[in-house]
Amino acid sequence: MDRNTGEADIFGYLISQRGVHGDIELTRELIASGKKGSYMACANPHSLVIASGDAQFNVALKNADILLPDGIGVVMAAKLFNMPVMEKVAGYDFFVALSASAEESGGLRYFFLGSSEHVLGRIESRLHREYPSIAVCGTYSPPFKEVFSETDNSAMIEAINAANPDVLWVGMTAPKQEKWIYENRDKLHVPFIGAIGAVFDFYAGTKVRSSVLWQKIGLEWLPRFFKEPKRLWERNMKSMPIFICWVINEKIRQLCKLYL
Repeated sequence: MDRNTGEADIFGYLISQRGVHGDIELTRELIASGKKGSYMACANPHSLVIASGDAQFNVALKNADILLPDGIGVVMAAKLFNMPVMEKVAGYDFFVALSASAEESGGLRYFFLGSSEHVLGRIESRLHREYPSIAVCGTYSPPFKEVFSETDNSAMIEAINAANPDVLWVGMTAPKQEKWIYENRDKLHVPFIGAIGAVFDFYAGTKVRSSVLWQKIGLEWLPRFFKEPKRLWERNMKSMPIFICWVINEKIRQLCKLYL
């Protein structure tokens, strides 16, 4: 762990050890700095496994200013590697914590990029009720396609910059959202960008997040898997075993280095 930055190196990814309050404190500093293009992404076993075979995604995660430990597998790996205690911070928890902080300090300007007009409308309505000091200065539902054209990108960037947000929330699912942020961050006049994927649906109420009980015992993924097995099969039945093998191999390597 780098004690100066509050980050732990897990398989080459610098994952935050600051906890949600420390991450929010850093985010507020980044927003206030005047610098443009800082961004947050989430690290979980699935994303790290996918990134190992996707160079662009790999670079996007490694260049994130904040890489959240958004998965119990990452937290358990840190524990097994004898790193300081790591608090699991889901993208939803980060979003709510930053919104609460903004409400207490006079508000921020949010822009939401992704999902459907229906979901975006529900997000805006709920934010207005719960955090009235936060201004939703814009929303944009991009076309549903694998790769955006130059025209698509130009339209999105123009809309975002014209709205002048403090925070851009991107919900396009991983790895698409992280790669889009990394590729376009220098063109965006936004202090801070968050890649939060499914948080759009959770906050809008179009999908239900697993209960607090499942979250506390580290099995938040299980109810979701039962509800959407086809969509989440690769994440839980393929990526997780691969990640576990990585962890075991690394632990064996550490023990061999220590005792041999």
